[in-house]
Amino acid sequence: MTRDIADIRRDYEGGRLEEDQVPNEPMPLFDEWLTLALDSEGDDGNVMTLATVDSQGMPHARIVLLKQVSEAGLVFYTNYQSHKGSELANSPHAALVFWWPSLGRQVRVEGPVEKVSAEESDTYFAGRPRASQLGAWVATQSVVIPGRSWLEEREQRFQHAYQGQDIQRPGHWGGYRVKPQMIEFWQGQPSRLHDRLRFERRGTGWQCFRLAP
Repeated sequence: MTRDIADIRRDYEGGRLEEDQVPNEPMPLFDEWLTLALDSEGDDGNVMTLATVDSQGMPHARIVLLKQVSEAGLVFYTNYQSHKGSELANSPHAALVFWWPSLGRQVRVEGPVEKVSAEESDTYFAGRPRASQLGAWVATQSVVIPGRSWLEEREQRFQHAYQGQDIQRPGHWGGYRVKPQMIEFWQGQPSRLHDRLRFERRGTGWQCFRLAP
């Protein structure tokens, strides 16, 4: 490495995030921020880090894509037999992080996780590009494989098997919904005096409070 990363820093400039200017619940604000992020970040606006824990309490994180948002929660799709799938089966709680550098904004979400209904997964799967549908059958996610050629040969077999047919959703593939119990909004500010507003669920409602940067 030829560059000293200790000297890399950015001074943020963003609009103020004030308690009296945000809704009483977090999802309308999340929708607003996500809409702006999709405009400013393009196809990366729905990228998020998903963190889970395994049976030994070890944390694991990876990038996934947000595919649905509602008051019920935030939905992503994956292989249920993957590492993340087995971790969620053992400990059905997760943390999400969105980072939108063009806006100088971050959102953190934490809460329990549940599988979406088979009907929801079927509907989403049916709208995927055919190559992506095929990929759900081809990729035995997180399993050790002998090489790239193994994937390519497997893809050819499934292409032949489904030639001229609709591709049905594999039973081992579908959606998870993270049901927020905490959502924190972070807006970068000059001199590292960032704005942080955290919403925490209290019964059927939400409480909002400011955190020190």
